Amino acid sequence: MVQVAQEIRRGGSSVTAEPALQVRDLSVSYAGAVQALRGVSLSVPEGAVLAVLGNNGAGKSTLLRAVSGTLSEHDGAIASGTIEFFGRELPRGDAAAVARGGLVQVPEGRRVFGNLTVEENLRAGGLAAPDKQARDQARAWVDALFPILRERATQRAGLLSGGEQQMLAIGRALMASPTVLLLDEPSLGLAPKIVEHVGEVIREINARGVTVVLVGHRRRVMNQLDKLAVLRNGAIEAIGPAATILARLRDGAKVLPFPTAESAQVQA
Repeated sequence: MVQVAQEIRRGGSSVTAEPALQVRDLSVSYAGAVQALRGVSLSVPEGAVLAVLGNNGAGKSTLLRAVSGTLSEHDGAIASGTIEFFGRELPRGDAAAVARGGLVQVPEGRRVFGNLTVEENLRAGGLAAPDKQARDQARAWVDALFPILRERATQRAGLLSGGEQQMLAIGRALMASPTVLLLDEPSLGLAPKIVEHVGEVIREINARGVTVVLVGHRRRVMNQLDKLAVLRNGAIEAIGPAATILARLRDGAKVLPFPTAESAQVQA
């Protein structure tokens, strides 16, 4: 597992023309019967922010699970297609190796370890970091991003507010020093002011060189991002500038005049 993780992470640390994340013709099914994704293709350059918008059941969480290697935990499997991380195909079903390699997911619903303290949650995230120096640097960054977590260090995570738990979930992921961060519904269940703060945090994370892929259905977060993909019924309908696509959606227009998955490529 460690050797696989090292090979993945080395791919992200070198100078390369390869995109950070390349999904080609990905199809996913659950229990061998329910098809959740159909021929999904995405190309995310290093340093980009890609937001995937879609209604409940569109396949957004399935896409992130496929990338992070956690599909098997939900009785899902890749039927066809490939997922590459800086030009190397990711191992399937080995979420730990994927995380240690630099691709880390914040799951929907935060899912912090409620019985552990804030400090213990952050330490758990640091287990996927490449070395102690990286963990120390990541911890300093998390403290700067979320001062409230430093104040709540000895408090059980289950007693935090929803917004504080979301901060902890993101902070725990950052402790692994990710090259690519996957965020599943980061605004779910949060008050508008907290949602705005989460958007600002995502911008700051990206400014530090972390490629970000996030999914959701709340346009408040999407308005703060640059590029947007529309996922509908398990397939990519369009990719383009977030402001342009959202404007068309507000006007009630279909987005199909934009490039489809076969030709679209998200630019940094």
